[in-house]
Amino acid sequence: MSTQPTAVDGAPVHVDHRARIEILIAIMLTLFLSALDQTIVGTALPRIVTDLSGNQLYVWVVTVYLLAATVSGPIYGKLSDLFGRRPMMMIGVSLFLLGSLLCGLSQEMWQLILFRGIQGLGAGAIFPISLAVIGDLFSPRERGRYQGLFGAMFAVASIIGPALGGFLTDTISWHWVFFVNLPLGAFALFVLWRLLPSVRHPEAVRSIDYAGAAVFAAAIIPLLIGLTNKQTGEWTDPLVGGLILLGLALGVVFVWIESRAIEPIIPLSLFRNRTVAASIAATMLITFGFFGAIIFLPRWFQFVQGSSATISGYQMLPLMAGVLGSSIGSGFIVAKTGRYKWMTVGAMLFSAIGIYFMTGITAETPIGLVWLWMFITGIGIGPSFAVFTIIVQSAVPQRMLGAATSALTFFRQVGGSIGLAIAGTIFGSSFIAEVPRQLAAQDVPQPLIDGFGRNAGDLQGNVTGVGVDLGQQILSSLPEQVRPMVEPFIGQIVTAIHEAFSLAVANSMWLALVGALGAATIVAVAIPELTLRRTVGEEETRPEGRPSVIPAME
Repeated sequence: MSTQPTAVDGAPVHVDHRARIEILIAIMLTLFLSALDQTIVGTALPRIVTDLSGNQLYVWVVTVYLLAATVSGPIYGKLSDLFGRRPMMMIGVSLFLLGSLLCGLSQEMWQLILFRGIQGLGAGAIFPISLAVIGDLFSPRERGRYQGLFGAMFAVASIIGPALGGFLTDTISWHWVFFVNLPLGAFALFVLWRLLPSVRHPEAVRSIDYAGAAVFAAAIIPLLIGLTNKQTGEWTDPLVGGLILLGLALGVVFVWIESRAIEPIIPLSLFRNRTVAASIAATMLITFGFFGAIIFLPRWFQFVQGSSATISGYQMLPLMAGVLGSSIGSGFIVAKTGRYKWMTVGAMLFSAIGIYFMTGITAETPIGLVWLWMFITGIGIGPSFAVFTIIVQSAVPQRMLGAATSALTFFRQVGGSIGLAIAGTIFGSSFIAEVPRQLAAQDVPQPLIDGFGRNAGDLQGNVTGVGVDLGQQILSSLPEQVRPMVEPFIGQIVTAIHEAFSLAVANSMWLALVGALGAATIVAVAIPELTLRRTVGEEETRPEGRPSVIPAME
């Protein structure tokens, strides 16, 4: 197939209209399966760990998947620039389907964890290469229509994943949480094999950066494990701070290797491009805010409102509806106008306002008002899923499209991990400080206040998320001789702890997220606005008519 732009569609890679639509459907299907896998498994995990007797290892079912996907993403992106999207995408989808099959057949917990790693290695290719394929098949102006749909896939997966996982687990078997990927994924794999063009740049294949890939993996794995461990440990713990420092040290070595590599896995020249660097920084800050919302809001619904895990998932629908609508809408606006800067700045500001409203959340806040604040936040966050990918792809040469797209995806994931570690620390310290104050406000006797104050850290780890059973959980956790003294005040204690939880989320953690989104707004202002072209052959220019730093193709 021709790789030259044509007068018909102006895309870097020309295929006929029907093939393009079929490829788009297949790409969206694989992306949906990858996104769904991150939400559907969570609902089934309690049953899985019970059947496989793996309660002590359950966190690794999620962690190993995310580790494998995060580490492999930039490597796939670079290799797809060198050897073509089709072989790398097919390898990724095939590994994902193989991992899904093996996960469904798992009989031991260690098997499930190993096979989830294989699944993650496949998923690492799907998202960045999917976005790069859109960059290949559509002109810069057209990409907005479809990148927005890709962002919407994550919102849809977040909505139906928990319900589908619960249905399959309760009516058939948890094994089908993984088997459900096979028929849909096989169909997508066939379409990609038959229709997806494989455009390579053989002149660039001078050497493969094996050393860079190895050190990159060696740096990212301890960094992400350390950040994950922070949710249950302290910064001074060797398994938290020690692993993070090791990852950062190896990261310095990685940068040194990349500065000397002929074909680096992550080209450092990307970060000398102001458009790319600012987009990556803004994306990391936005993800900080988004991950904080999707992790702590369900906890608030469960702990303070007494919702079940499934119901709390449905209560996230206003946030996801905002993300879904604005992700699609922003893509169409970019496609129609070719402009993105002030829409992006406005979206970031809108999300900061939505989170700021949530700093007023208390145990008595009406659910309807919380849903409104969530919807406003989602409207602001949605455009980041579509627009920043368009911006980055329009600011780099076509031969660097995969590397640039995967770098953006990678830093989005790392930003979420860093954000969760920081938000969790802020929440934990604030909750511990608020418990004695709220107990005093509820007229709980001072000896009980002192006891709960000393054990607030254990309280946070052991009883948050138990909803309406909180009072009983507190009593059952106390020595039998102490229960008669506590029982008359259990209602006041539960009210105080609910209020402490709400205030810890609102007054400390949400304020930190507002700060992150406010910083993202400032960074978005610094992003140069390049006029998005309708054809690849046009020279990309800034509004004042000067050429952009890096043209869209070289």
